[in-house]
Amino acid sequence: MKKIFLFVVILLATNVATFAQKIGYVDTDYILSKIDEYKAAQTELDNISASWQKEIEAKYTEIEKMYKAFEAEQILLTDEMKLKRQKDIAEKETDVKDLQKQRFGIDGELFKQRQALVKPIQDRVYNAIKAMAEKGAYSIIFDKASSITMLYSSPKLDKSDAVLKLLGLSEKKK
Repeated sequence: MKKIFLFVVILLATNVATFAQKIGYVDTDYILSKIDEYKAAQTELDNISASWQKEIEAKYTEIEKMYKAFEAEQILLTDEMKLKRQKDIAEKETDVKDLQKQRFGIDGELFKQRQALVKPIQDRVYNAIKAMAEKGAYSIIFDKASSITMLYSSPKLDKSDAVLKLLGLSEKKK
């Protein structure tokens, strides 16, 4: 009987401790939108990306012109000349695809630029969230902006402004 009573007491104590956990959430999209450095980095990345995209599109346009010229002149070309033109077109296509992969692929130049420009800002935000959570004794902090679905969230639990305050930024809501 004493064992059952002790088990029930331990179980209740565990449940009480579980319910006593503090939970909050932040909206990292909102926080990042308040950081001018982040907006500037995003603008720079967008400009770089657009520039590279134009360069690649121009190369594809050049390949298209080469292909149309080949089609128009194909009747007049010898077999050897046809093979050379087809090889030239194929090489250009391969070069453009490689350039596209180099710029936009996994571990490409755009990814590296993003790491250099945006990651330090994201790290600062993460460190501020961590400091706010530790200072406020929060057990869990969710990110409203991530893929976690929050069907309802009380504004009392929103700690985004506390993070902005730690970053030394404006606390004005959206």
